[in-house]
Amino acid sequence: MLTRLYIKNFAIIAELEIQFQNGLVIITGETGAGKSILMGALGLALGERADASQIKDKEQKTIIEAEFKVKSNDELLRFFEEQELDWDDQVVIRREILGSGKSRAFINDSPFALAQIQQLTSMLVDLHQQFDTLELSNKHFQQLILDARAGCLEELRQYTQVYHQYKDTERKIIAVQESIQKAAQEKEYKAFLLNELLELNWRADEGKAIEEELNMLSNAEQIKQSVGSAAFVLTEGERPLVAEVKSMISMLQPLGKFHTGIEDLIQRLVSAQVELKDIGAELNSISDKVSTDEKRLDELNARQSFAQRLVKKHGLQYADELIPIQHALEQALNSFEQNQSSLEKLQVELLKYEKEAMKIASKMHEKRAKQTPLLEKATIELLSRVGMPNASIRIDLKETSLSPAGIDSIEFMFDANKSGKFEPLHKVASGGELSRLMLALKSLVAKSLEMPTLIFDEIDSGISGEAAKQVGILLNELSEGHQLISITHQPQIAAKADQHLFVFKSEINGSVTTGIKELKMTERIHAIAQMLSGENPSEHALANAKEMIKA
Repeated sequence: MLTRLYIKNFAIIAELEIQFQNGLVIITGETGAGKSILMGALGLALGERADASQIKDKEQKTIIEAEFKVKSNDELLRFFEEQELDWDDQVVIRREILGSGKSRAFINDSPFALAQIQQLTSMLVDLHQQFDTLELSNKHFQQLILDARAGCLEELRQYTQVYHQYKDTERKIIAVQESIQKAAQEKEYKAFLLNELLELNWRADEGKAIEEELNMLSNAEQIKQSVGSAAFVLTEGERPLVAEVKSMISMLQPLGKFHTGIEDLIQRLVSAQVELKDIGAELNSISDKVSTDEKRLDELNARQSFAQRLVKKHGLQYADELIPIQHALEQALNSFEQNQSSLEKLQVELLKYEKEAMKIASKMHEKRAKQTPLLEKATIELLSRVGMPNASIRIDLKETSLSPAGIDSIEFMFDANKSGKFEPLHKVASGGELSRLMLALKSLVAKSLEMPTLIFDEIDSGISGEAAKQVGILLNELSEGHQLISITHQPQIAAKADQHLFVFKSEINGSVTTGIKELKMTERIHAIAQMLSGENPSEHALANAKEMIKA
């Protein structure tokens, strides 16, 4: 509920603060006292765009604050979470407007854009002004009215959940189908690329091994000749080096007993002889293995050329980079098969959700169809009570394919004068008629729908007497369990108030300003008597006013 409205430096308002109660809050006052200005200020707090011409003193900023006491619900909690706001059951919305026309908006002292202000306040306040047909013309609102009367709200909640799953699955199917279509176009080429890489079958670090083998094969003759010559010098020939070392050992052995240093040298020569024998054997082994294998040389050159061609084709630098390319192509071709399998599963899911949604939607359709004539009749009766005896309403219920509303297209049609010609509400109803129609509809669903603060600006336009009395009764009934604020000129409506606020003009230091005060009982009686008979009410008018309040 709206608990406080603070306005400073706005239009002819210097500064004022209003404390609001629960129940039916009625605002009355002299013509031109500033009631419409209050609505303008409240509109700014609800997120309407600011206008520099509304500022009273351009040297000071305009401040408007609206404070709300709120109860947590899923929608509000989700908003606070999405906007990274700490939950608080006290919500203060503040607008600040500079003389230049620039404005800032705050929620609990945190700055926000107007879009977020509007999103939040739409959950807190339902403001109805003359010629404001937006909500009544909204098919979702019309559907909620019918569903509340038909007892479909729980089915609607279930249906909405299933329908979202249905649409999510449908979107996934479209995405997978697009992926499959794109993959199919690329599949043949990717398969060709993969086959090339599989044919190459490159292994990590293979390039280094090929390079080494190519170097060896290219120089095989030179290697064989040089290695063979070295082995011959070591182990063969007229005076092989191994034999010479052996001879040296034999010459020195008799002398070892005369000098310890000679004995050490003999041991070293023995080790050298063994090492030289091993080297000679290895040289002979290398010489035997090295051959001028032209076929192998051609194979390696061809493999190296094939690898380099693929490296260039894929825009790479090194052949080893072909390995992750091969893995990626394998994965892409595998995912094509997986997408086909995924598509089949999603299509089964879609059918399941469609059947479930159709089952709930059909149940809602039956309830809606049954309730439609009853809601039409109840609305027409209420419209007659509030001064619209010739008005009629028709609810067009047409079956459609699955939609957010189920399998029904719902539209409220209106005929103000029993012409037999029904048209959409916004085309045929006047501002006052729309407000009373909104009051009638919301009265019919007040116990079923959780409603925010309702504000009616001059709902009494074009009515008086018994019709005004009935509007007052309806407002009073609707305000049970809800906060309802209404600006009125009709004493019959003002008499039903739980809280009566009076707007007045006064002159301070030569400047006219607007003020507001809560009326006590004696003041209420006097104000309502003035509405009945003029500025100086008679005793009869005062007595009538007192009776109207008691009634």
